[in-house]
Amino acid sequence: MNMGRDFHMAEGEGETGYVNNSTHQRKALLETGAALEKAVREVYLDLLQPTMTVVDLGCSSGQNTLIFVSKVIEVLGHASSNKQKSGCGLVELQFFLNDLPGNDFNHVFRSLEEFRKSTAAEHEGNTLLLPRFYIAGLPGSFYTRLFPRQSCHLFHSSYCLHWRSQVPAGLEGGVKEYVNEGNIYIDQTTPPGVVELYRQQFQTDMLLFLKSRYEELVLGGQMVLTFLGRKYEDVYNNGYLNHPWGLLARSLQSLVEEGLVEKEKLDSFNLPVYTASINEVKAVVAQSEVFDINHINLFETSWDPHGDLEGDEIQNSTQSGINVSKSLRAVLGPLLASHFGESLLNELFDKFAYHVAEHLEKEKGKYLLIGVSLKRT
Repeated sequence: MNMGRDFHMAEGEGETGYVNNSTHQRKALLETGAALEKAVREVYLDLLQPTMTVVDLGCSSGQNTLIFVSKVIEVLGHASSNKQKSGCGLVELQFFLNDLPGNDFNHVFRSLEEFRKSTAAEHEGNTLLLPRFYIAGLPGSFYTRLFPRQSCHLFHSSYCLHWRSQVPAGLEGGVKEYVNEGNIYIDQTTPPGVVELYRQQFQTDMLLFLKSRYEELVLGGQMVLTFLGRKYEDVYNNGYLNHPWGLLARSLQSLVEEGLVEKEKLDSFNLPVYTASINEVKAVVAQSEVFDINHINLFETSWDPHGDLEGDEIQNSTQSGINVSKSLRAVLGPLLASHFGESLLNELFDKFAYHVAEHLEKEKGKYLLIGVSLKRT
């Protein structure tokens, strides 16, 4: 598996594209809006130069990254207006939108002209002093260095850091023995040794991420990060295992039973992902010795991007199954197509929608997310 080539969100604005299936990610942005606003204000107050550099890591190609950009512009506009009254000059903003090289950057760039016009129109006639802003794309893995030393003021990342830089060594296709047979991530039958490989990959990646961002941030620079996590320390806890990825594995197993997928194809596929606990995140931040945690919390969101967490019953489990299937296909479709073939995706996600609906008849599905705000020491 080549992450730079194979891992990217589904392109285009069609029914299965990420652009129209990124409501989960939008909800996470809204949930963490207060933490982002606080970080922007604090970084701005400490700013010692006329330009503030802000980076969105894992920007993807929908409108969500521009929602983030808009939020930063608005917060800085209010802060700058107050500072301007004291005789200080306006700060200019430099945004960098980062993702892997396979990302649909062209869609982002095509959206910028309309974004500039809508931003100007939205604030026309009011007293808010909007800062000048400049937006550039930057392909590359955020598990490597991306910027010169001490050149950035604020990093943001939403729904990205649960993805690993690679499938843990020992699980990648081509090995003689498939040690996570029948699974695509961690499930009840996953051996403890495989769990440990995933945990070690998380620790390695996160240390690389933190140390790279430390080098790139100015003193006192901040990060606001949101990513999938878990509530329990025990990865075999049912509250952790009740995740759509397990139902996706069951759907693939059905295709194997029907002779549409070779068993070896399933056994050799493992997702490059790890959903850490809050304690695991705290431990790796402490190990890095380069960041202080301002704030960290765990929050929930429904599997169904159009659903909510109120009540215990799903009104229409069939439709919710379809909604969950579309949202996951927009994220995992290209990766699955690179391994199993594009022609199987419709059949696979139809089965997946059925299994999700079946599960939702018994209980609501909830993603758990970790929101963390960090400051460079």
